Amino acid sequence: MLRRMSDRLEFTKRLGFRLGGLLSVAILPIGLISVIQTLHLSQEYERSSEIGLLGRTATAAAGERALLQSALGTADALGPAVLETMNRPAACSDIMHGLVQRTVNFTYAGFTRLDGKVECSSLPGTHDVSSLAAHRQFVESPGTLVTTTDESAMGDGNSVVVIQPLYSGVDLLGYVALSMSNDMLRSSHIAGMGTDDARILTFNNHGQVLSRDEDGSRELGDLLPQGKTLTSLLSRSETIFSAYSNTGERRVFSVVPVVPGLVYAMGSWNRSESGIGGIDLTRRMALLLPLILWAASLGVAYFAVYRLVLRHIRELRGQMRRFAIGDRSAPPPVLADAPAEIEDMSQTFHNMARILIRDEETMEAAVTEKTVLLKEVHHRVKNNLQLIASIINMQIRMIQHDDARRVLRSVQDRVASLATIYRNLYQAEHLDSVQVDRLVQDIINQMTNASVGPGTGLRIETELEPLVLMPDQAVPLSLLATEAFTNALKYSGIKPESGPSWVKVTLRGDGPKHALFEVENSIGANEQTEGTGLGSQLIEAFATQLDGTAEQDRSPGRYSLRLRFEVMPLQRPAQNQAGVVLTSAARPGSRH
Repeated sequence: MLRRMSDRLEFTKRLGFRLGGLLSVAILPIGLISVIQTLHLSQEYERSSEIGLLGRTATAAAGERALLQSALGTADALGPAVLETMNRPAACSDIMHGLVQRTVNFTYAGFTRLDGKVECSSLPGTHDVSSLAAHRQFVESPGTLVTTTDESAMGDGNSVVVIQPLYSGVDLLGYVALSMSNDMLRSSHIAGMGTDDARILTFNNHGQVLSRDEDGSRELGDLLPQGKTLTSLLSRSETIFSAYSNTGERRVFSVVPVVPGLVYAMGSWNRSESGIGGIDLTRRMALLLPLILWAASLGVAYFAVYRLVLRHIRELRGQMRRFAIGDRSAPPPVLADAPAEIEDMSQTFHNMARILIRDEETMEAAVTEKTVLLKEVHHRVKNNLQLIASIINMQIRMIQHDDARRVLRSVQDRVASLATIYRNLYQAEHLDSVQVDRLVQDIINQMTNASVGPGTGLRIETELEPLVLMPDQAVPLSLLATEAFTNALKYSGIKPESGPSWVKVTLRGDGPKHALFEVENSIGANEQTEGTGLGSQLIEAFATQLDGTAEQDRSPGRYSLRLRFEVMPLQRPAQNQAGVVLTSAARPGSRH
């Protein structure tokens, strides 16, 4: 953890970073004084603008405030009259009808019982409003309420309803309701805003919109701040905040109470119209001027340091990087126009590179010579083994005894397998590893061509996954494969009870560090496959060399030999580029 943090902070050790840090400290007091003074002035200006916007919002809602307060007062005044005439619905309705006729503010007046029955109202007849949302809302939470309705049961529809509860002592009898049209409330908004780019709406304490300064063609959500509801704005009474509207425009929103606790007004202002937009520019300039001063100082200082130091260090670093990744065509040139200290460093690197190039050429020549000699040894061993195999083959042709021919044939197969191993060794790109899947495939092809004649009907299948092993494991595995495949060819020739004879060889990985080698073959029902001779002893010996155990399994019509062994990791040195960390500064633990 600490090492990773140290690596991330490595840039702080660079000359450019340290020079910039010192200059930043030098100009910091001047910049702070400028920023503090400008921010203080901008805060004062912002507070004044906010107070002005709150006043403009309150002024825009002043007409609606007067109408609502008048409605609440009228509803209170109607209470005693309703109590006196409650048992005379006709007289009570006359009072309500006369009120609506005398004033243009109200479109409906009436008294509603708790069961929703209305016998006293400005409308003729008796009607039931128990299904209206306004009635249900009052029944659920009795109290003074200002809400909206679009039903004709309380006026002409699309109205604002003021509800005042009516008590007889401590008993709640119902409520007095007065309705006003939305057009009247909206006209008061337009008269008060003073600009076409400002918007205002009023809402009650339940988050219901009462009126807007538009005709409703625009979506309500477009007027609200993004991610907020009207209910969430109740706690922000008499405040101003900036936010994005749901249309993506950044605007200023102001919230003021119209009727405290019941009705609130929200104003939405364009930033340029609100007067707050200039504050952002002022604050940016408060930070921009010190930044310009800081950038100019850094530019002058960096240009001077770059001309004298940094460009020469980068050139030297580039020479070291190219030399590290293998550019050995010539020693890097000495930086002649650099300061004396850097020129001396460049001269030292030039001398070191020249010595390394000379030593590497000598070492590469020696390694190449040894590689050629080792490949030649493998090649000659392969030729000698093939010669021995040829001599044995000649001897087989001369011998008539079947047992002797079979013994010599097994010896020839083992010698040919060794020859195949050495052929793969000298043909391999790396002498310390063998592509075992190719080696086993070559052995199988060679033994099949030598031992399986045409027309035998024997089917041979191989599933060999790519696997690279060291010679110490590749040799015993290939010899074990030779013995196991020889036995499989021998016993698979006995025709099983059903189907043609077959042999299957499998080589695959078994986990991250192990491999599995398996030879399967078909057998007759009464054929005995337990090895008791030299082949079985060799298989056990080769399995021991691989630190594994050969497991045999016999089932009806099938015999298998399985070996699971651990794969030794290759001890191959990394390439020149692998593991090389090219950095501009030597770090602890870095490899170059």
